[in-house]
Amino acid sequence: MISPLAQTVSDAFAMAVSRWPARPFLNVLPQTAEIYAIAAGAITYADANAEVTRLSDLLYHAGYRGGHRVLLLLENRPAFFLWWLALNRLGASVVPVNPDLRLAEQTYIIGHAEPALAIAIAPRCDELRAAANAAGVQMPVITADQPIPAPRPDAQIAQRAGDAEAALLYTSGTTVQPKGCVLTDEYFLEAGRWYAGTGGLCALGLEGERMITPLPVFHMNAMAYSFMAMIAVGGCLTVLDRFHPRSWWANVRDSGATCLHYLGVMPSMLMGLPPAKDRDHKVRFGFGAGVDPELHAPFEARFGFPLVEAWAMTETGAGAVICANREPRRVGESCLGKPEGDLQVKIDGGDQGELLVRRAGDTPRKGFFAEYFKNPEATAEAWADGWFHTGDIVRREDDGALFFVDRKKNVIRRSGENIAAVEVESTLMRHPAITAAAVTAVPDPVRGDEVFACLVVNKTPDPALAEQITRWCLEQLAYYKAPGYIAFVAELPLTATQKIQRAALKQRAAELMGDAATVDLRHLKKRTTP
Repeated sequence: MISPLAQTVSDAFAMAVSRWPARPFLNVLPQTAEIYAIAAGAITYADANAEVTRLSDLLYHAGYRGGHRVLLLLENRPAFFLWWLALNRLGASVVPVNPDLRLAEQTYIIGHAEPALAIAIAPRCDELRAAANAAGVQMPVITADQPIPAPRPDAQIAQRAGDAEAALLYTSGTTVQPKGCVLTDEYFLEAGRWYAGTGGLCALGLEGERMITPLPVFHMNAMAYSFMAMIAVGGCLTVLDRFHPRSWWANVRDSGATCLHYLGVMPSMLMGLPPAKDRDHKVRFGFGAGVDPELHAPFEARFGFPLVEAWAMTETGAGAVICANREPRRVGESCLGKPEGDLQVKIDGGDQGELLVRRAGDTPRKGFFAEYFKNPEATAEAWADGWFHTGDIVRREDDGALFFVDRKKNVIRRSGENIAAVEVESTLMRHPAITAAAVTAVPDPVRGDEVFACLVVNKTPDPALAEQITRWCLEQLAYYKAPGYIAFVAELPLTATQKIQRAALKQRAAELMGDAATVDLRHLKKRTTP
């Protein structure tokens, strides 16, 4: 467990090193090692601590101190965690970057966060330098094995009263540009404490848990929950480069995993595979969200462990977690479970409406994000009337169980990635053939949501133009944000003030899904390797 004496992430890690020095800490499977061209095998807490100490010494002598921000683009490599721990030891903050982001997206984040340094994989360094130049931020960009330069002379120091900033995570919402969530040391410590102490079906022991996750380390799930949970109980974390359905169970067995993290896309893919040693593993539970209700019970029956559905956001952290962690569960009903502990829940509208959350007592924001960076207005709006407004619509039954209904915000959730419709619309409107664009979510049997674009164009609409538009978007945006479907329309559903009627758009997209003229472009949406 993480001691109350721990004040920082690196404090918690140091205490784990002292208690379990010989235990495995981070594990790399041969498949992941081959993909990343790094060494396979596990490193112990003691060996990881030696590397963290070496890196923190190098950073200190190069001039890095508390408050500096360092951008990390290291994919799902264990180096990400080692650099984070080294920087955290100095009081510095990290800005994790999704490697799927394109130049314009990187330019925005660099200009907004103003990092003192970027550490990246070699194939992405030139792109980051170009993005920094475009943003007017002359930060040095290095690989993890290069000498560490001094921080750029005009690097801003992030000063906060009280709890220090440990990370700045960018998350898409309803705005054109992603918002930067300031996450403090307390945020991460509380995540580890919550997971280690939640019990129920997700109970973690101190005997050497082993967790496997294919989820991206630049998101809060892997960075806060998976990583901090293993530090809390002296466990070992195996992070894959991504989810590989056909080798998944071999990876699970080889890692010795006792628990795993998932997104809804994973059970759907795994249920489509032919039976093969389905129960030859040590997994006691899976922790995640978004499993197809129709597959929930069949998955558990086939593979022999519960999928524990949970709800949280980057903004809420462990301050507000709702988890279906107790029996009896409502399997196959999209049930989030019941609020526990000092989590307070209010539904704006009665038994169905927007979910509002906070912590009870004198610290209603304990465990939550600190603020939206450089955006006090958005922070105040999110915390209106003393409650955090989640933007998610839920339903509450008489026994207190909560069920996810829909999203109030115009956000598309594709394979665990939040996509702001307005960001995609803004990009589409820069295409010379498009005179009007509206984007919404449509159901996808594998990805959860898919991006559907209704476009008014000034050229002859045909499949070739649709493909050209999506390929163009793939050069401007992360691949998952590009339209998976395009329908050419004569006009968009608009209000009297010329705003998009979102409900009407969603209904129109559902109708157009069955139209032969709608162009399916999902095959073009593939992650590109550097």
